[in-house]
Amino acid sequence: MDRTAQLTAHRAAYQAQHTAPYQAVYDPPPAVDAPPPPAGSLQVRAARVLEDNWTGTSTVPSPALYPHQWSWDSAFIAIGLRHVSPLRAQTELETLLTAQWADGRVPHIVFNPSVPLDAYFPSPDFWRSSTAGRAAGAPRTVQTSGIVQPPVHALAAWLVHRADPGLSRARGFLARVYPRLAAWHRYLLHRRDLGGGGLASVVHPWEQGMDNSPCWDAPLSRVRPAPARSFRRADLDHGAAEDRPTDLDYGRYVRLATDYRDGCYADGPGRFAVEDPAFNALLIASEHALARIACELGAAGTARHARAERLTAALVERLWDPAQGMFFCRDLRGAGLIPERSVSGLVPLLLPGLPPDIAAALVRTLTGPHFGLGTATRLVPSYDLLGEAFDPHRYWRGPAWFNTGWLVERGLRAHGEPARADALREALVDTADGTGFAEYVDPYTGAACGAPGFSWTAALTLDLLHTPPASRLRPVMAESRPGQGVSPARTGTFDRSDKGGDR
Repeated sequence: MDRTAQLTAHRAAYQAQHTAPYQAVYDPPPAVDAPPPPAGSLQVRAARVLEDNWTGTSTVPSPALYPHQWSWDSAFIAIGLRHVSPLRAQTELETLLTAQWADGRVPHIVFNPSVPLDAYFPSPDFWRSSTAGRAAGAPRTVQTSGIVQPPVHALAAWLVHRADPGLSRARGFLARVYPRLAAWHRYLLHRRDLGGGGLASVVHPWEQGMDNSPCWDAPLSRVRPAPARSFRRADLDHGAAEDRPTDLDYGRYVRLATDYRDGCYADGPGRFAVEDPAFNALLIASEHALARIACELGAAGTARHARAERLTAALVERLWDPAQGMFFCRDLRGAGLIPERSVSGLVPLLLPGLPPDIAAALVRTLTGPHFGLGTATRLVPSYDLLGEAFDPHRYWRGPAWFNTGWLVERGLRAHGEPARADALREALVDTADGTGFAEYVDPYTGAACGAPGFSWTAALTLDLLHTPPASRLRPVMAESRPGQGVSPARTGTFDRSDKGGDR
């Protein structure tokens, strides 16, 4: 069998296994034909945010508050950026992966050396990656943090490839990122299986991405905070103190990071180790994406697909609470499941392979009194509306975020809830428009919180604008023709005259 026939056979076999539910997540339908957006439209304004926050090789989340490259931010940014410039979307991911450590970890921050040290804390001189991380293989040519963030990257890489397969193949994009993504997953599946049950653990609240969630209150209570005089919080220069983590919690964050650094970033016994449902759901989603990438490159994706299924079973076994209809975090150093309802416990709805009864229970929880989607709120709050720790403005303790909303919207679409997905899509787009792409918002009122002009808000707005409502969907082709780009008329891009964007 020649190479072309082999590729075609692998693709056909894999696609035969993965039908409609998987298309909503991994092969979303093409946008409905539309004329280029007018100047001043939401699409143009969202693209301008990404342009303003572009450094030449990557996109900062917010120039003032977050002036470096963040790991999961870049994955979400690439997902939206693919509609404006597939080349820039590829570059976004390639820049991040260039900073990967030899042990496979993808650091949560890649520092820009031109940014002053006091512009952000913890700064490069805190993490000391090139010295403290030497044993773990930290790169010598770039400074990074030593912890990680949720593994959305393979999913992002696959979607970026799908935006312009011709450009991707011509540049060898998937062939270059696949080994790095595979090493990243190996790190998580082997070095971070601290509970022995097959799931990856986070060793710091910053790793899970939902930094200030009430889910961390019990595990953090065992951590002695670093002295207040030992660090300066740069985040309070750009955000109201009442919306940010408390000084006590921040001191605990610093203590955990200091101990991990002083242990040369070795994974193992530590005071904080939690199996988180969203982190692992994104790992599973990215395993499915890696299977698709392997197939595209001419290898069988069946082993990765089987691994994703095993991880899904472990997720259900270890983190699912049928009585509460939710996934919960598991504290490996404490008393098991943490009974706090967070949006993290809803994110597994993203997984098309989730058992139907569990998916149905998650939808009931999402639309019930604890999250109120479609009744109390049009958006997905980050924490239980009825919880004692709920605060509509404080970081991850209640506000609605656009990345988690996007993930839940994909999940609703994957599990046969198109009307609810369309309503959430409309709410997210309206809120992004009305808040100037705010970092996060009050889930009840939609009032802006955090940084304005936030990159993943703009990027995911672009992606939602390119997801037509269910009533307007056209039949989906299983695979784009080799070399076929994405027409500017269909995607609403601008300043692009050739198919496939900026080759």
